[in-house]
Amino acid sequence: MKSPLVVFDLDGTLIDTAPDLITSLNHTIAALDLAPVGYEDLTHLVGQGAKAMIERACRLRGHPLAEEAVPPLLERFIAFYSDTMPGASQPYPGLLASMEALKGAGFRLAVCTNKMESLALTLLKKLDLTGHFDAITGGDTFAVRKPDAQHLIGTVERAGGALSRTVMVGDSINDILVARNAGVPSIAVPFGYSDVGVEALSPSHVIAHYDELTPALVEELLAVA
Repeated sequence: MKSPLVVFDLDGTLIDTAPDLITSLNHTIAALDLAPVGYEDLTHLVGQGAKAMIERACRLRGHPLAEEAVPPLLERFIAFYSDTMPGASQPYPGLLASMEALKGAGFRLAVCTNKMESLALTLLKKLDLTGHFDAITGGDTFAVRKPDAQHLIGTVERAGGALSRTVMVGDSINDILVARNAGVPSIAVPFGYSDVGVEALSPSHVIAHYDELTPALVEELLAVA
């Protein structure tokens, strides 16, 4: 039997990236002389990668984008965000200890995010977290992205895990849906960027702090899956 695999979302789950996402997004839309967005807008903007975030922010400011206007703005966002990483972004409290306990118990770990793979890799590398994971996949790694089950399935394959021994951890509807679509248990965290309370998403389990993400909890969820 393969070791359990815990797959994490990135933004709002592993790392609190809100300050840097907002700063980079506002730098981007400033090129259009649009008013900046704030943290209160973030839950309606994130979840489908940088391109969607820029398009949503522009619509929010009454400036819907033509398709040809998007690439230069995306380049502006990527350049600024990459150059300023990790900025104020930090792992959530208790995360490192939880991951070390899971790895110490022989578990595999992976990241499945709709963030561009290159940005995810750069952020995790600059925070010295890359070595914790057996696979890191982004929204452009495959032909599909969360909540499509194949994004999670492809991540599990890259991590050398088995779907029947996998649990997904996330903060948003995309994370809970991708787990449901792939037939794996889900753990929701309430400190991320969901625009509704995570209990309303019907995850398999909710943890309030990473102290609660233990090998025993993962095994318990897998036993009843």
